[in-house]
Amino acid sequence: MTGVATITQVAASNAVGSMSSSNALVDDVRRTLDGFVQWLDAYGETSFDHQTYFAGPVGRSAKALYYRRPALGTLAVAPMIFSEAFLPSGRRVFWKRQRLAIADAHYAMGFAFLATQSSGQVHYRRAVHFLETLIATRAPSYQRFAWGYPFDWVTRTGTIPSDTPMITTVPYVYEAFEQVFRLDSNHRWLDVMRSIADHALLDYLEYSTGPGAASCSYTPPPVENEGVINASAYRGILLMKAAQQFDDERYAEAAQRNFNFVLQSQNANGSWYYALDQARDFVDHFHTCFVLKALAKAEALTGDSRFADAIARGVEYYARSLFDSARLPEPFSRRPRLTVYKRELYDYAECINLGVLLKGRFPELDINVMAVVKDAIARWRKSDGSFRARELYFGWDNVPMHRWAQSQMFRSLSFLLSKSSFESPS
Repeated sequence: MTGVATITQVAASNAVGSMSSSNALVDDVRRTLDGFVQWLDAYGETSFDHQTYFAGPVGRSAKALYYRRPALGTLAVAPMIFSEAFLPSGRRVFWKRQRLAIADAHYAMGFAFLATQSSGQVHYRRAVHFLETLIATRAPSYQRFAWGYPFDWVTRTGTIPSDTPMITTVPYVYEAFEQVFRLDSNHRWLDVMRSIADHALLDYLEYSTGPGAASCSYTPPPVENEGVINASAYRGILLMKAAQQFDDERYAEAAQRNFNFVLQSQNANGSWYYALDQARDFVDHFHTCFVLKALAKAEALTGDSRFADAIARGVEYYARSLFDSARLPEPFSRRPRLTVYKRELYDYAECINLGVLLKGRFPELDINVMAVVKDAIARWRKSDGSFRARELYFGWDNVPMHRWAQSQMFRSLSFLLSKSSFESPS
């Protein structure tokens, strides 16, 4: 018995729960997923987003001014920040609902997990639907399969045009196609996976960071070397998986360079900064999970003890520094700026994903994951089946955003359930 059962057994030994309560929790997870699917059917597959405030022309102009002239720009972005903190539904004034590839990939994976449980064919067909959608919405100007944001994204170094591929997006899509391929062995999905792998290998720049180590660009060129650590972790695990799937040493060599950079970038206390650019040295919850997830998957593929050592140090920091006294996620252990929220749904989703990958190895993490699952169901689940997006300092952000993080929570709970069923899959 694995997954929730294992987590519960650890929690029980620490007076957190019992086997009977774990069975009840599995039932709660199943009901939560059923209710979410009903909500998704009714709500549709487009939504507002975390970036909605700054995706339209007004928000983009204000954000660009903020980066050029911070004092004046602060006044320009103030209405968006105020709305985000006190009137989140106001984001609909600034831009429109859209479809986002990261969300579609997470939904495909979530339904693929559920396809191993009851109503397998129904969920399988829904997973295939999201793959077909991803094929239809790929970045149109790139030869190989790739995906980015459907809006212009203003950053500190300039504006990234819509449909510019991002190495933080394409690995999720690769994993979605990989997961469904394992269900049906459809070589059409395999062809897409090969194209994605070639895109990850050939369309991003590498920057040497030492012997045998390299970071990668966030987008295809022209870009600057930003040293974003989770970007290299994403590219590393995509290419490592592709190396085994397609028996291509080029993928393996590039993956090793990226992972060497990630390993070398770990701080003495076990954490990772967001980037090594001397500007974004914050440490937050879900980006920490991104890095640890990539390392956990790499360790599972290779058995390399260096990954195990980095994971152990990283989890020790993560469990100690990114949860509060109630064992609930803290957004930051080292903040980049003033934030307008107390808690983030994205942190809950990624905590659960990481917890399932590492179940049984770190008792402190297992206990935290159990607390997070219970709190997500008790306080974050809404009556319509969706989840709250953020816990604000005054109330909640209840605007459902597929990328932030309805789809991630759906996938994480589906993953949890697929690894913890107390009945035989149908």
